[in-house]
Amino acid sequence: MKIAVPTRENRIDDHFGHCAYYTLFTVDDARRIAATETLPSPEGCGCKSGIAAVLQERGVTLMLAGNMGQGALNTLQAHGIQVVRGCSGNPRDIAEAWLRGEISDSGDLCDHHECHDSQPLTFKVDLP
Repeated sequence: MKIAVPTRENRIDDHFGHCAYYTLFTVDDARRIAATETLPSPEGCGCKSGIAAVLQERGVTLMLAGNMGQGALNTLQAHGIQVVRGCSGNPRDIAEAWLRGEISDSGDLCDHHECHDSQPLTFKVDLP
């Protein structure tokens, strides 16, 4: 099993889509962290950057995150990655706490998202 944690300065980044890098933990059969690596965050917003596919290819099945929007949550889940939101602190400490069963999803979604275009969406409706 592999766990991904959006990270900035060795802390869980509260905004998944703008983290500096991902800390990846490989977990062994005894539910212990066997290896740690980092993966640079791609340019751009997390939900549009293709990071979900990259994490899936790397074998990630769980993301421990601070917060994220619905689009990012949907994209990660569509790539087979379970998401646990509401995490904060040192990535390794949080991963170990999750492995001990001490962490659960907060259910909170970020409703202010900086990945959208600055122009409002407009729709043309043709009336009969």
